Amino acid sequence: MNSSFLPFAQPEIGEEEIAEVVATLRSGWVTTGPKTKQFEADFAAFLGGGVEAIAVNSATAGLHLALEAVGVGPGDEVITTTHTFTATAEVIRYLGADPVFVDVSAETLCIDVDAIEKAITPRTRAIMPVHFGGRAADMGRIIAIARKHGLRVVEDAAHALPATSDGQLVGTLDTDATVFSFYANKTITTGEGGMVVTRDPEIAKRAKIMRLHGISRDAFDRFVSTAPSWYYEIVAPGFKYNMTDVASAIGIHQLKKANAFHQRRAAIAARYDEALADLPLVLPPHAQTGDIHSWHLYVIQLAEGAPCSRDALIDHLFKQGIGCSVHYIPLHLQPYWRDQYHLTPEMFPVSQRVYEHTLTLPLYTRMRDEDVERVIKSVRDAFN
Repeated sequence: MNSSFLPFAQPEIGEEEIAEVVATLRSGWVTTGPKTKQFEADFAAFLGGGVEAIAVNSATAGLHLALEAVGVGPGDEVITTTHTFTATAEVIRYLGADPVFVDVSAETLCIDVDAIEKAITPRTRAIMPVHFGGRAADMGRIIAIARKHGLRVVEDAAHALPATSDGQLVGTLDTDATVFSFYANKTITTGEGGMVVTRDPEIAKRAKIMRLHGISRDAFDRFVSTAPSWYYEIVAPGFKYNMTDVASAIGIHQLKKANAFHQRRAAIAARYDEALADLPLVLPPHAQTGDIHSWHLYVIQLAEGAPCSRDALIDHLFKQGIGCSVHYIPLHLQPYWRDQYHLTPEMFPVSQRVYEHTLTLPLYTRMRDEDVERVIKSVRDAFN
């Protein structure tokens, strides 16, 4: 084992974030308050397009709030992909609805749009595409299908800041809501956290109420008003999904660096593309011409006839002190989803094939050029 282990992912936290957190702690306001309001305003301004941003404590919470706000409930169906993390599907079950899983496109690794239309039933209420790895799904066609059938669209954009689709930033498309993740390995981080983005004032109002116990007024507004402000009403059985000001303090400065972070990620991806092109690999799908890939993940697949297996390559990289991962073990293989919905690999041939041949290489802004070259050398050595 190489004595210097290169992790799969690491956040880049600077002195600006640290100073903002310290100032927040000294301010006496550490839960949802002025920093969260600033982060929400900054995030909405970053995206543009007249959107409103609602900060939450995870993207999972954001997806739950968004689906609840668009009216998904018991007996409904929501179409999504099997090739995702379980959070995408579990929030559907939170609401008593059923996920309907479809395969992914071999060209994009995002949800297969043709499969969406075939999966629509009278119970279908919404479509939830996943922008896999930072490459936007085919949102033009998905939105057209949704309009044709009167369905809502909630985007799982956990990987997608700052990706674009048809020239528009994900988060500003003509969908009902978009949910971003700020988990530790994402393109910007707040440690834990997420953001619900929408243009619909009713969805925004509902998400704000439901993120904090169904209370009719934000705690910040109640506690800083100069007028008597102790009175509030519980208007729904809500959740505890608010983002703290400590997390928002980190997010404020991470967001300022988002474009620079993206440039570094894109440069690393381009170097991987160049150095690995002659190997028996299928390299990650790029964004369509004119669009931006956020490069949250760099996912490679072993080509047919490759001289080693996916698992052997992972083992080789770990022995060389290089962390890597697999995105994802599809939901049709996970015991709960498999047994609950009687899923088999044959139902999702593309996802199954991708899973069996895929691994994800390190890609994060703290990687030095020599770290990138070390990964490249280790991958190349595995094929020698």
